[in-house]
Amino acid sequence: MRLDHQVALITGGTSGIGEATARLFAREGAAIAITGRNESRGHAITADILEAGGKAIFLRTDVRKAAECQRAVDETVKSFGRVDILFNNAGIFYPHDTLECSEQEWDEQIDINLKGCFLMSKAALPGMIAQGRGIIIHNSSGWGIVGGDRAVAYCASKGGVVLMTKAMAIDHGRQGIRVNCICPGDVETPMLPLDAKARGMKWEDYLAGCANRPLGRIGTADEIAKAVLFLATDDSSFMTGAALVVDGGGVAD
Repeated sequence: MRLDHQVALITGGTSGIGEATARLFAREGAAIAITGRNESRGHAITADILEAGGKAIFLRTDVRKAAECQRAVDETVKSFGRVDILFNNAGIFYPHDTLECSEQEWDEQIDINLKGCFLMSKAALPGMIAQGRGIIIHNSSGWGIVGGDRAVAYCASKGGVVLMTKAMAIDHGRQGIRVNCICPGDVETPMLPLDAKARGMKWEDYLAGCANRPLGRIGTADEIAKAVLFLATDDSSFMTGAALVVDGGGVAD
């Protein structure tokens, strides 16, 4: 129960890393608010948490819109009293290089992956500052540290998240706010098969390419969720402005 009496707001919480983190945080005692655009998935996940004796709500939210981000924070505070932990996890990916990437796809990835972190943080920070403590965790990527093929907008957005993390850590550290980001590698989420399909690759060939990593496999959403939990607890009490890479050695290779 490392998050007992804590309140966590998780964006993109209806699948993949967000869902795994929501379920783990709930098991660790936190009250959970998850956002997303898939209402059926969101209500199913919160129902599971409630059935297990936890506290959870689902808030349909488009993180590209400031008013909806503010509403998500306000509804979380209305339900649970405050926001202690914000995990900015919502993200999207289109596998295109500069020539292939449309302006619409560029805008969508920048708006969801980067601007969404900014807008949610802007909404949550005043309450955290008022209470003198808070934890913000952004979901970046290994490709926010190094470049990747056919991912120009994605890399731009995730690299921006890494530097935004550092800037926010500097600005808000003395107000009791710790800001870090997680940088996953290839993780078994619904996004990965879609990437393989968009690249015209068979799933087994895609996995074979991932096996070239030092650990020889892709990660699981649960493994990333455990790293997010580390950043959300006092186990990481002297960490802020950090980009924690969890990628099976991909960046090191």
